Amino acid sequence: MTETTQRRNTAGRQDGAPSQGGRGAPGTRGNTAIADTVVAKIAGMAAREIPEVHSLGGSMTRAFGAVRQRVPGGGSGVTQGVKVEVGERQAAVDLDVVIEYGAAIVDTAADVRTNVVNAVERMTGLEVVEVNIAVDDVHLPDEEDESEEQEGRRVA
Repeated sequence: MTETTQRRNTAGRQDGAPSQGGRGAPGTRGNTAIADTVVAKIAGMAAREIPEVHSLGGSMTRAFGAVRQRVPGGGSGVTQGVKVEVGERQAAVDLDVVIEYGAAIVDTAADVRTNVVNAVERMTGLEVVEVNIAVDDVHLPDEEDESEEQEGRRVA
């Protein structure tokens, strides 16, 4: 008994997709450019999903972020503490984080890295070559957030 296989015409295509009159499949026609801010927002949100991460950004960055949030049109600060470099196929991410007191910093950093890599690669298709994490501070349980302190000082 002989086995037969059917092949589609894949002439001129390296990815094995059928040729359509010299044109590729509709999903492969053209280029997609992903802005740095898009990757930064994805990375920032993914880092904040880890429960042991109190906030992103160094103390000065957080202070400026608190002021920026109060200015109309100032933005939400999702990219605060996030820097990215995006190429055609790869991305690198740098994060400045504040960790909750008592959390294992090495384990938390590994969780953040994993979550950021998975989110960026899944949503953008870019390969994340590195996620560098700088732990700038440890949030103590009895410390108030800067935003809470400023709101408490307001006169009603």
